[in-house]
Order: sequence, then structure tokens, then C-alpha cells
Amino acid sequence: MNTWLEAATWIGLALAAGLISVRTGISVAMVEIMVGVIGGNYLGLEVNTWVNFLAGLGAIVLTFLAGAEVDPAVLKSKFKESVSLGVVGFLFPFLGAFAYAYYVAGWNLHAAQIGGIALSTTSVAIVYAVMVETGLNETELGQIILAACFINDLGTVLALGVLFANYDYWMLVFIAATAVVLFLMPKITPAFQERFGGQVSQIEVKYILFALLLLGGLAGKANSEAVLPAYLLGLALAGFFQREKELLQRMRAAAFAFLTPFYFLKAGLFVSLPAVVSSFVLIVILLLVKMASKFIGIWPLTRLFRYKHREGMYTTLLMCTGLTFGTISSLFGLSHHYINQQQYTILVTVVIASGVIPTIIAQAFFRPRVEVLKARETVPTVETGGIVSISERRPLPEK
Repeated sequence: MNTWLEAATWIGLALAAGLISVRTGISVAMVEIMVGVIGGNYLGLEVNTWVNFLAGLGAIVLTFLAGAEVDPAVLKSKFKESVSLGVVGFLFPFLGAFAYAYYVAGWNLHAAQIGGIALSTTSVAIVYAVMVETGLNETELGQIILAACFINDLGTVLALGVLFANYDYWMLVFIAATAVVLFLMPKITPAFQERFGGQVSQIEVKYILFALLLLGGLAGKANSEAVLPAYLLGLALAGFFQREKELLQRMRAAAFAFLTPFYFLKAGLFVSLPAVVSSFVLIVILLLVKMASKFIGIWPLTRLFRYKHREGMYTTLLMCTGLTFGTISSLFGLSHHYINQQQYTILVTVVIASGVIPTIIAQAFFRPRVEVLKARETVPTVETGGIVSISERRPLPEK
């Protein structure tokens, strides 16, 4: 095919997805996946070498940015709540989806593991957008939810890397290189930015991309996934990016304008609509398994931390969402032949549904009032005169 016309087709579909997203308010990533489904089923869209490269780079950069968006101060100050919610938010649906896929649906071991990983995720992108839109990102509850989502997805990425890696010489090289880079880059990067940043050639961006591609290449040699070191490196540099918001914005703009559309369009490309119809019952069951296992794990913890009913339901529902890492895990399984196209279609359809349904329910019926949360969070204690956290104070009556 004519390369330029082929590229124009992909960019045109990405443009259409962006316009639909703006008009409907639906996450652009979700729309791009849906447009990719149409392209693969009705327009004869196919992948090639350069599309695979851009899509893979998009996944790496997107994962890095997700880690870099985490506020280290929130993770530190709300460690108990964030880690507890995040760990059970990963572990319960991973075990539940794996058990159903392996023992009931009859999937083989690797396919069931991919299914458990793909359905264990949350959607940091969706949750972050909801937090900003509602103003909850400025509340303690919103910060805890975002931090818990990060811990949840970190468990997903680690599981993907651990379960499917080759434990050989290359694994040792990969682990050693990752440890060195994670230790040195937070120390070197601020000085590098001060010395070389702000140039037209964007040297600081190339510096970060070099580290991401190097670690991604070593991960590939170890049969691990390149998004694992990308996520860890993003977290390691999160403190730096809290100060360098402009650099983070430039990288985000470049990624969402040119790289991530190829990834999400490609993710939708492999979804077979006939497989959705033929596997509809299994799709519904796996969605229920994911949501039920999230509720079983997270809801009791919200009661333990003395969340009110509305806040507990809202937290649990938002942590039932999934999108980016669910599709990354599913596409990893398909690309490495751990799952077939029908199983991939089932997982991605469940992931998309989990990004939409829990969010709608949470926003429609359980969204907390920001002014009530802020008023409660600023109530001084008698003993210290200071501000207490959600988990430390007795709940006040709702207004």
C-alpha cells in the first residue's frame, strides 16, 4: 500500500475519535478503541511494522506518564489506606477472574492468567478525569482513590512481568539495569534538566525516551513487558515531574497527539464483533466476576476506614473501572500467543464495559458532595487543634 495514504487512514480515524470524544464527553481512549473495532471489522484496517512500533511506543510512554502523575506526598501521607485498597483491588479480581476462566470457562493456564491480570486493573485515566471534573481531586477522599488506583495497577504490571518472564541471564541483566536506572535517574535528572532543558531540540525528552527504550528492550530480552520498567521509572521521577509540570505537559501532548492513538486503535482492531455476539454470556459473567470480587475486597475496607456508605460505594465503584492496563495486558497475551482472538475479544469487551458501567453508576447515584467532604476534612481535633484524616476521625452526619 501507499505508506502515506495508509498513515492518513490511521490519523483520520484518530481524528474522528477525538471529535467524537469532544462531542460526547467519553474518554478519548475508549472512543479510539471503538473506532478501531469498526476499522478492523468493516474498513479492512491492518497493522504493519511501523504501526506496531508506534503503538508499542505509545503504550510505553502512556504507562510512564501514568506513573509520573502520581503524587508521592499522597502515597506517603495516606499509605495505609492507599496500599490496603490497592492491594485487595488487584488481588481479589485477579484470583476471581483467573479461577473462573481456568476452572469454569476451561481456558488453559496462561490464558487464565492473562484473563486474571487484564480484569484486575483499574483505570487511572478515567478516575483522574472524573476526579478533576467533579473537584474531588482537591479532597482527601479523591487523593486516596487516585493513590489506591496506582497501587492496584502497579500490582497488575508486576504480575504481568513476573508470570511471563524468562528467568535466565537476560532477566538478571534486566533486573540489574532497572535497579541502576531507578536509583540514578531521580538524582541525575534535575541536574540534567537544569543544564540542557528548555532547548528547541528537546534534549530532556530524548533523554527520558532513551531510558524507556533501553529498559523496554532489556525487558523484551527477558520476555517481560516493556510497560513494567516504564511504570516504575515514572513513579521514580514523579517527584521531579511535580516540579516540572511544563515538561510533563509537553510529553503528554506528544503522546496523546501521535502515539497513543495507534495503540488504542490497534487494541480495537483485533476485537471481532461476531466473537462478541457468540461469547456475550461469558462477557457478562466475567464483568460480574470482576465487579463482585472488587466489592468483596474493597467494600469491607471502606467500612474499616469509617467511610460513610456513599463514600464507600463511590470508592469501590471507581476502583471497578478498567481500560488502559486491561487492554495492554490483553494485547500482550494476544501478541505472545497466550490467548486467541476470541479470548482477546472477550477480555477487551469486558474491560471497555468496566470502564463505562461502574463510572455511570458511581456518578449517578453515589457521588459525594465536595463541600461536605471539605467541611468534614477541616474539622479541628480537641486534642491537637489540627486536621484529621478520613481514617482517623469519627464520621459526622451528612448534611
